[in-house]
Amino acid sequence: MDELEDTLPGPGMAAKFLALGDSYTIGEGVLPADRWPMQLSVLLEQEGIQLGEPLYVAKTGWTTGNLLSYLRTVSMPSDYGLVTLQIGVNNQYQNRPIDEFRNELRSLLTIATGLASKTPRNVMLLTIPDWGLTPFATGKNTTTITSQINKFNTVITEEGQKAGVVVVNVNDLSKMVTSNPAFVAPDGLHYSASMYTLWAQRALPTAVAIIKE
Repeated sequence: MDELEDTLPGPGMAAKFLALGDSYTIGEGVLPADRWPMQLSVLLEQEGIQLGEPLYVAKTGWTTGNLLSYLRTVSMPSDYGLVTLQIGVNNQYQNRPIDEFRNELRSLLTIATGLASKTPRNVMLLTIPDWGLTPFATGKNTTTITSQINKFNTVITEEGQKAGVVVVNVNDLSKMVTSNPAFVAPDGLHYSASMYTLWAQRALPTAVAIIKE
């Protein structure tokens, strides 16, 4: 845990966009410019909304517990105009209890809301993609993986609604890897820049609404 924290960038006062999460947020396997939060920022700029480069608090392999532990140990500004959260795939991969995930997600949403000027509508929560359809999952029980991810996403939807934040679904987009191998990163597990483009485009209307309200 200490090594992970030591390599994280220090939160910057000038940032307007905070991206919280795991490997999908940090864009494991793609260039920084191809991460979906960065692509979203570029799309927002085309809409006349200047958020600049996102500040990432995300690490490959992080569970909700890892992210929660980190956020509880750092002092960060509380005036981000947009806070995104995408977390939970490693909870599923590590067979962590779903009730634990629900409780920790609630805490993360509370923290995220606090960082977003204490305004739930400034927070965007994303679903978990279905990695069970990637080449990495070949030979595994993909039916079970998909079923488990669906259960985690149900929790995400339920807790997002309770917290008053907008939930953006990208799970359906992730299933497109079955028909287009170009959507998968070279490691066979994570996603490519073109998949992240789809996620950014899906998130754009919500992000525009958040900023302009």
